[in-house]
Amino acid sequence: MKTNFRNASLFLGALALSTMLSCSKDEETTVDSQEEVLSVIDQQPNGREGECGYVDGNWSSSASLYTSLPNSGSTRNSSLITSQNSAIASFWGRSAPTFRYVRDLSNPSSTFNAISYSNGKIYFGEAIFKWAYDRDNSNLINVMILAHEYGHQLQYAYRLPTRNESTARAAELEADGFAGYYLRRGYGKSTFASIATAYEAAYAIGDYSTTSAGHHGTPPQRRSAVRLGFLFADPQNAKLSATNFDYYFFYYYNGVLNGTYRMPQPEGIDAQFHDFMMSHMEELGRIARGEMSQEEYTNLR
Repeated sequence: MKTNFRNASLFLGALALSTMLSCSKDEETTVDSQEEVLSVIDQQPNGREGECGYVDGNWSSSASLYTSLPNSGSTRNSSLITSQNSAIASFWGRSAPTFRYVRDLSNPSSTFNAISYSNGKIYFGEAIFKWAYDRDNSNLINVMILAHEYGHQLQYAYRLPTRNESTARAAELEADGFAGYYLRRGYGKSTFASIATAYEAAYAIGDYSTTSAGHHGTPPQRRSAVRLGFLFADPQNAKLSATNFDYYFFYYYNGVLNGTYRMPQPEGIDAQFHDFMMSHMEELGRIARGEMSQEEYTNLR
């Protein structure tokens, strides 16, 4: 996905001496300012992949692939994210995609990005990792970023989202929902307050370019998408498959966006789940419209 952390600081990174693979044939990405860096965060691949077998045209020509980052400073415990790549895939009943870190010694800010590829790869920029670690050294934000990117892997695998829009919003909000779902149901964060740093990161990457093809959802909409995924993961609800998640997500999120709080129980969704979601629809609508205060949002259960 292509996102804009306009209110966030730069993601920066460090070094690993494990497997390093470089590419000299990729198309160079020149990034001269913070604003330009912010404009390419977490983008989906642009079709140029394949010119080089390792790093590709979505990254700077001076970038290289690494299997790990050093266990020091703001890249501490990067092995957690590597292991989470397998854990997230296992949670969804699939094999793990190829996972690599990307580092650029010449232009570190160019790795302010994370990309999920349709051929089963996730490349995670070192700059993203460091930005997230500096804001939450438990690496929760990094786990959320990875869970979001893995959401795109699910979309590739199952031809999701089923909702079509003229912008990237549907795919990106659903990936936010997948991340919120995993943080609770797979990563064990049982309270909404415990993922505060993660949903604030989702808020930061929203944008108001609502007619742009790259629009990812407004900041409040991204918050509400994470919240919706978190609610789906309530322990009283049955675990959802990726395709069921998609069906549920867009049924209820359409109501959120349209301000419809009395919705009929759809076929295939049991009464207990539907009643549970109906009890949260007004809350979700207020979040999506930006009407809920920070304090109230943070204290949601």
